Amino acid sequence: MAEQHHDHSQHGTAERAEHEHAGHHDHHQHAHAGHGKVTWRMAASATLHCLTGCAIGEVLGLVIATALGWHAFPSIALAVALAFFFGYLLTLIPLRRAGVGWKEAIKLALAADTVSIIVMEVVDNGVMLVIPGAMDAGLTSGLFWGALAFSLLVAFLVTTPINKWIIGKGRGHAVVHAYHH
Repeated sequence: MAEQHHDHSQHGTAERAEHEHAGHHDHHQHAHAGHGKVTWRMAASATLHCLTGCAIGEVLGLVIATALGWHAFPSIALAVALAFFFGYLLTLIPLRRAGVGWKEAIKLALAADTVSIIVMEVVDNGVMLVIPGAMDAGLTSGLFWGALAFSLLVAFLVTTPINKWIIGKGRGHAVVHAYHH
C-alpha cells in the first residue's frame, strides 16, 4: 500500500510539473500546428519584427562607428553586435511581460531569432560593402542613408522566405508566436 501511495505521490508531482509547463506544452503544440500553413503575411510579420531589432542595432552601430571615424570592419562588428542585442531584446521584452522566466525567455529568443538575424546581418552588411563608398560616406551623406535603407530592404526580401520555411517547420519565430498574443 505504501508503494502505491508513493507512486500516487510521484504521479501528483508529475501532474504539477506538467501543469507548470502547460504553457510551454500548449505553445509547443501551437507552433507545430502551423506546419505547412504559414502565410507570407506571417513570415513577413516575423521578419519585420526581427528587422526592427536589427535595424536599430545596425543604425546605432554604424552611426557610432562613423562618428568615431572607424573603418568598415570594426563598424560592421559593432553594428552586428548591436543588431543581435536589439533583435533579441525585442523578443525578450514580450516574453518577460508574458511571465516567462529569464532562462526560458533567453532560450526562446535564441531559438526564435538567431537564424533570422544571421541571414539579415550577412545580407545587409554584404550589400553595404558592395555599394561603392557607402561604408566611407559620412552621416550627413545621402549615400550612407540610402545604402543603409536599401541594404535593410534587401535583407528583408531575402530573409522573409527563409523565415516562412523555418516557421513552417515549427521553428524560428514559431517558438514565440503564442506569447505575442
